[in-house]
Amino acid sequence: MLDQIAGISRVRMLYLQLLYRCNFSCKHCFHGELLKDAGQFSLDEASGILDHFREVYKLEAVTLLGGEPLLYPYIDDVCSHAKHLGLRVEICTNGHRGYHSALEAIAPQLDKLRISLDGLKPSHDAIRKRGSFDGAMEMIDLAVTLEIATGATMTVTEHNLNDVVPLARLLQDHGVTELKLHALRLVGNAAANPSLEVSDPARYRTLHQQISDAGLSISILYDSDLSQESAGERCSNLVADGWLDRIESDPRGGLTVSCKAVGRDVNAFRWDKARHEILYEPRANDEFATRIPDVIYESTKAS
Repeated sequence: MLDQIAGISRVRMLYLQLLYRCNFSCKHCFHGELLKDAGQFSLDEASGILDHFREVYKLEAVTLLGGEPLLYPYIDDVCSHAKHLGLRVEICTNGHRGYHSALEAIAPQLDKLRISLDGLKPSHDAIRKRGSFDGAMEMIDLAVTLEIATGATMTVTEHNLNDVVPLARLLQDHGVTELKLHALRLVGNAAANPSLEVSDPARYRTLHQQISDAGLSISILYDSDLSQESAGERCSNLVADGWLDRIESDPRGGLTVSCKAVGRDVNAFRWDKARHEILYEPRANDEFATRIPDVIYESTKAS
């Protein structure tokens, strides 16, 4: 179906949102009210979408998301099935202290763990939950002890932009190899917290200079909307010859191609969880009709 309608014949990465439910309600979360939704993939449904994308679209990797994926009751089974299919398995978690045993159980199946960190302790706890920064750092230390490759993700806001470099230094001291920076999208909870948006994008130029001057060994991957210059309307998702870099599936089955469209309910494709097939359901405002560009990720290192 993706091939017939959108010319997509291969997909590198599936971002699989296993459930909406989360133990946090972060001020910038794109899910918003859906965090209260009980919807989730059953084990059969999760296995089915992995099987389909592996067989039909030569899927190479899956990133397991939520909500909070370590709350998902079949997380170990999904990880095992993904590895059985030969997929690279990543997971992105808020790193709560209560998930240590869950991480230990799936450690042998994980290729990378990503911890969500939104700045140093004051910034992070203000946007997430008191004590969550310390819990996330403890999870990082556990992951490194378990010899799991570990990265961190950070949504850049008006209040934590100056935390990027000191956080990167702290993370590299704890054995983290990559920090991934996301631009804030005003959807979900963020729509109710517009003060989080960076008021002067020119500050990104200062950020890049700070990174360049810092002499960091940690790799920094950033959303090009955080670039010193506007990313414009470029779209890197369709790589070449029908290759799609990534596609995201939500617990209701929505399949979204552009990361900038996630959380906006503008998907044109849907995964039918019962029939295990992709359906095409075009709308006047879907991501293809309105040509929503995708996020472009770039890397920067100290010179």
